[in-house]
Amino acid sequence: MKKSVHNPREVAEIVAVQALSFIAGEPERLGLFLAESGIGPETLRTAAADPRFLASVLDFVMRDDATVKAFADASKLHPTNIAAARQVLGDPHWERDVP
Repeated sequence: MKKSVHNPREVAEIVAVQALSFIAGEPERLGLFLAESGIGPETLRTAAADPRFLASVLDFVMRDDATVKAFADASKLHPTNIAAARQVLGDPHWERDVP
């Protein structure tokens, strides 16, 4: 049984990790993301623990309508949910351990 997630920050991080997986699923898109982010493939997993990095993942996805649509279709999320996740990750008031 899956654990229900109610913390907006945790939900936003899950969306961002899904977006990272989506980016990694296409070599050309991943190469562009790595080049723009300045990180190497070997540090990708470590970087994914940083909420600022996760916000940059969503920035990358959201900068282009076609990419947002492709990710929304792949993740079965509405684009507004993706934008909301990005907003939460950028908001310092949403802490991870808020009940």
